[in-house]
Amino acid sequence: MQQHLLIDGDDTLWENNIYFERAIEAFIDFLDHSSLKPNEVRAVINEIELTQGYGSVSFARSLQETYRQLAEREVSDEDLERIRSFAEQIRSHPMQVIEGVRETLAYLSPRHRLILLTKGHMEEQELKIENSGLGIYFEHTLIVEEKDVNTYARLVQELELDLLDTWMIGNSPKSDINPALAVGLNAVFIPHPHTWSLEQQEIREVEEGKGRLLTLSSFAELRDYF
Repeated sequence: MQQHLLIDGDDTLWENNIYFERAIEAFIDFLDHSSLKPNEVRAVINEIELTQGYGSVSFARSLQETYRQLAEREVSDEDLERIRSFAEQIRSHPMQVIEGVRETLAYLSPRHRLILLTKGHMEEQELKIENSGLGIYFEHTLIVEEKDVNTYARLVQELELDLLDTWMIGNSPKSDINPALAVGLNAVFIPHPHTWSLEQQEIREVEEGKGRLLTLSSFAELRDYF
C-alpha cells in the first residue's frame, strides 16, 4: 500500500555532523586551554550554539564567541579569522551520500510518496540537496527552521497526510522521532554514530493507538519494510 515517507537529510541521507565534530576538534586544539578538558569546552560550545541557529555561519559565530569567553590570551582578529576558517571548511567538504541511500530511494520512490524534510540554513540545505543528486526521488523537498510538534502538525494539515499511513524517517530523536510520534505519525529511527549531541533525547513511549515506532540499523533496511 502506498504511504507517505517523510525523510530527514543530515546524517540520514548524507554525512553531516562528522564535519562539525572535526571542526570542534581543531578549535579545541587551537584554544589549547590550560585547565578545561575537551568535554568541558564542548559544553560551552553547546550552550552557545543553542542561541545561534543552524548552519556553518552560525557555527562559526558560536566558535568565535566560545573563544572570546575561554581564551587565555588576547583575542586578535587573526585568531577569530582562523576560527572562522574551521567552520568554512564544513561548506567545502565533498558530499558523501550514506551507503545504500541512493539505491534505497530508487527502490522506494515508485512505491511510495517521498518527501524530503530537513531543517537548517536555507541556502546550505538547498546546496546539499543539489550536490547529493537525491532530489529526483522526492515529490517535495521541504526546508524548515525547526522540526518540532508544531511543524509536524502544520505539515499534516497542509499536505493532507493520513497519520496511519505516514512515517517520519531519521536519525534524530529530538527532531525526527519524538515530535512526529507526539502528533500521531509513525516513525523510523535510524541511529547514526555521529548524531549531534543537541539532537539526542530518550525516545518517547508510543501511546497506544497513536503511531508506530520502527528502529533499523541502516537506511537500506527500509527496503525490507516498505
